[in-house]
Amino acid sequence: MNLHTLGKLLVLGQFGSLGALMALAASGIMQHPTPALAWLALGLSALVGLWALLANRPGNFNIHPTPRANGKLVAHGPYRWIRHPMYTAVMLLGLACVLTRTDALAWLLWGVLCLMLLGKAVLEERWMAALHPACAPYQARKRWFIPYLL
Repeated sequence: MNLHTLGKLLVLGQFGSLGALMALAASGIMQHPTPALAWLALGLSALVGLWALLANRPGNFNIHPTPRANGKLVAHGPYRWIRHPMYTAVMLLGLACVLTRTDALAWLLWGVLCLMLLGKAVLEERWMAALHPACAPYQARKRWFIPYLL
């Protein structure tokens, strides 16, 4: 399997696991009040995601891990602290869904979602480093998803 096909499969896995988490969350919300931590994770997801979108110029963003041919390396906004703030936002959205249920299936789906996003990040960084000479030093200085930790 080539890397572009793998990237497409990771995107499908990301959306499939996130969709399943959202369906579980919808059924959880109907049965129980939504915990405050779920609302906090949802709010953080929206803030980080919007901030990352604002830091990117139009046409620079891509759902597939393949960088755009004319894309630029972004190192401002949330990218000052982490390399993949959009993936962090998606992980937080998934966590918000899990926190409405907290059953084993929800945690398993969130783990799958995180693995899909990690796989996308690895591919994206490989391709970004090939396109942008400044990418390797940036990657060495910044964490993947959580400032100072991961």
